[in-house]
Amino acid sequence: MTIATRNRPYDDIAIGEKAAFSKTITEADVMTFAALSGDVNPVHVDPDFARNTAFGRQIAHGMLAASLISTVIGTQLPGINSIYLGQELKFTAPVFFGDTLTAEVEVVEKRDDKPVMKLRTTVTKQDGTVVVEGVAVIKKPR
Repeated sequence: MTIATRNRPYDDIAIGEKAAFSKTITEADVMTFAALSGDVNPVHVDPDFARNTAFGRQIAHGMLAASLISTVIGTQLPGINSIYLGQELKFTAPVFFGDTLTAEVEVVEKRDDKPVMKLRTTVTKQDGTVVVEGVAVIKKPR
């Protein structure tokens, strides 16, 4: 997978700027994430178990959905050389195999003396349902 990257100076980034990344979540993505993270909760990896849950089928890991935020931050906005200082997350809806997720970040605050910025972070499904929301704090060295 090739993802285009951007490397913009801190001073060129404006409050209100947005960037996004979309990905369709597959069963292979979920199984790979389970193997990498060690989170083999059967609601993610066992279809028989998942059928008997409130979701009625397997769901993707919330942190897999949230990881798309990191993709935007590290490749687009603020981009290359960004340093994650913190992230608040709220998981608001399940993600199923085949859902196309779009992670979006928006610059909502800048602190020029550091240089640090606060980003609103959101992940939505193809139908507009928000599945993850939060706030990230990022350092973007000058």
